[in-house]
Order: sequence, then structure tokens, then C-alpha cells
Amino acid sequence: MRTTHATRRTAVTMLTAAALTLLPVAGGQALTGPAHAATASQRDHDHWQGGWATSPQAPAAPFAPNWSQQGFADQTVRQVVRVSTGGTRARVELSNRYGGSPLRLTGATVGRTDNGSSVRAGSLRQLSFGGHRSATVPAGAELTSDALPFRTEALESLTVTLYLAEPTGPATFHLISLSTSYRARGDHRSNRAGTAFTETSDSSYYLTGVEVSGGRTARGNGVVAFGDSITDGAGSTLDADNRYPDELAERFAATGRPRSVVNQGISGNQVTQDTDWAGEKAVVRFRKDVLGEPGVGTVIVLEGINDIGAGGTGAVGTPSPEVSVAQLIAGHRSLIRQAHAKGIRAIGAILTPIGGSAYDSPANEAKRVAVNYWIRTSGEYDAVADLDHATADPANRTRIAPAYDSGDHLHPNDAGYHAMAGSLDLNGL
Repeated sequence: MRTTHATRRTAVTMLTAAALTLLPVAGGQALTGPAHAATASQRDHDHWQGGWATSPQAPAAPFAPNWSQQGFADQTVRQVVRVSTGGTRARVELSNRYGGSPLRLTGATVGRTDNGSSVRAGSLRQLSFGGHRSATVPAGAELTSDALPFRTEALESLTVTLYLAEPTGPATFHLISLSTSYRARGDHRSNRAGTAFTETSDSSYYLTGVEVSGGRTARGNGVVAFGDSITDGAGSTLDADNRYPDELAERFAATGRPRSVVNQGISGNQVTQDTDWAGEKAVVRFRKDVLGEPGVGTVIVLEGINDIGAGGTGAVGTPSPEVSVAQLIAGHRSLIRQAHAKGIRAIGAILTPIGGSAYDSPANEAKRVAVNYWIRTSGEYDAVADLDHATADPANRTRIAPAYDSGDHLHPNDAGYHAMAGSLDLNGL
């Protein structure tokens, strides 16, 4: 059943309340072994960039039913994504990170999006995995498809279709995708038309990345937007690609120099604590969701408001303990250290206003001000993105400007996300 707009808005409000490789060497010899295979894998990885990505989550249904807890059996799932930058080759990443058993994929395709769940004529291509159409993803693992000659352009929408013949069990997914996923009974991976896809969901399933290579974009300058619901895009329009990382990708494309910009936000996520519905804590998932992305040069960290606002209240799911300013700063320092250890530039984003929201209290506002003061003045981040200033009401800087408010006084609307992206210095990223 499709989640209605009203249900989605309620959900947003609740967020506030709560193969051994041979390597030729000098002299014509070849070296083999795990270390050399790993080197080859890393070298190949370095040629790729993230076109689109999302953070995987454990199955859960905190607001309304979705397909994650039941999973799939003899069903086809079709998902539409927009890539931030283009290239001449493409591959997709599938995640079974939170699966309790191996995921058996019967087959998958990629094509250019037409309208809704339909694919443009002549664009559908079969994906392969190690030279085979079918694949098995072990429990707790990710799998990347073989490289496919497939030219893409920046801001182009692609449709990825997965056929799952065998029962999957509960599915690794992304809860608030702000993009419609489609489901059909039986095998429809090669269908161009979308008529068989009669069921929809506002979450995404198994698909966690589309990577590109062979483009004109400089290597190693990709941007990861890392955070919670305000990075995830809660409050923006479904299927409109108006999250702030989408808007940032559009700004780069408009200069004629598109860059990889990927979104690793999870709604409800916290820096310091795991939750039972909003992902692993940021200090743990950072290694997988940011450092595991190819071609990353910069990460923008916008996270901590849920540590402040949900602490002690348990807005959704298991109650969260109170988090101190010192604990939250220690969490941010961990993210900075992890980024710097991989040579990645870390930009700290100032936490946006909470005035009038369900998170608003004198104690919580004092914590937000203290964390923001540290981000602004400590010099520990390589740069600061003042997203608080970009979204605040000039007449009352503790609140989001009315023109930017989605209605819950915490999450921006489309215009607010546009303003956030517009405030970022492209030359500083």
C-alpha cells in the first residue's frame, strides 16, 4: 500500500517528537595472492565515483507499513535514482547488510527512466555479477555488479530493476527515500512498460549505490553529505529530487563541471547512539557509508539534532538516553579523525533551528547553541557550513524562516533545501 502524503507528513512530525587477480610486474613475472588482489581491487575502485547512493538500514516500520519486514518472493522491484555526475560505464551496489540469510538475486537490469516505472525504449541492459546474471549476497555483505558500458549524463534518472524469485526474508532498505519504488508479481525485470508494477512504496530496497566511471569529472573530488533527516530530505517533495545534496549537485552541473554528490543521510539518526529504527550511530556507520564510497574528497557533516532532541524522550522506538554536549562533541571529533585518516576534508555544518518544534526546550536550545559554538570556533573541522544562518528566520534566529519551513518547524521544505545548497561555497568543497 502506498503511503499517503498525509501519512508521510505525520511520519516527519513524529521524527521531531521523538577471484584472484594477476598483476604484471617488472621482468614479465606475475604476482598473485590476497594482497595483490586487494591492490587491484582498490585501483579499480579508485577509477569510480558515486553517482547516487543511500545508506542501508535494518528492516523496520516505525510509521506505516513498508516491504522491509516481509521481504520479497517471486517479485520484481523497480527503483528510480538520479545520478549527480555521468560517465561511460556504470555499475550498481546492492546491500544485504542487515539480512539474516543470503540474498539470492535472480537477475537485474538498468535503463534510462521514461515516466514513473517505465523505461525508455532501447535503453534496457542486463546487469551481471562476476559474469553471471544471478548472484548471491551473503548476510551482512554488499555486492557490486560488473562494469557495464553505459553512458550517463549528470542529473540523468536511471531505473534499476531487481527480480527476486526466492523468498528473501526481511530486507535491508532505506526508510525515507523520498522516491517511489515499484513492485510487480513475477519476473518483469526486462519489461520496458511499467504496467505490471501496480504496488508502490516510499522506501528503497537493497539498492544502495550507482557508481560511474569514464566521465570528465576529476577523480577524488566527490562530496558525501552525511547526516540525519535534514540531509535525507524529510519535508521535501516526493520524486522531485529537492533534498539539499540534490540541489548541490544541480549547482555543480550548472557550472559545466558536475561533481559526484551522494546522500548518506538517515532520518532519525544519531551521532552517539544506535536506534532500533534509524540506523547505527554515526560514529560507526561513517566507516561504511562515507569511507566506503569511491572517489570521496569531502564530507559535509550535519548531525546531532536527534541526540539533542530525542534524548530521554524516545520519540519513536526504544527511548534514547540523554546526551551531553561533551559526548556529542566527542562524537564529532571521531568523525573528523576518521575522515582525516583517509585524507578526506571534513566540513562541519551548523545545526539548524529547532524553535517551535517538538524538540524545542530551553535545555535543548542551550545544547544546540553550545555544539554550534564549538563547530564554529574550535577549528577542528576543516571548514564550516553555516546552514543555521541559511535557514533561520531573521526576526527570530531560533526558528526556521516561515518560507523555508515544511510545517513542523524542524525540517526545511523545498525552498529551504534550495537555500541550504545555495549557501555552500562550491570552491571550498
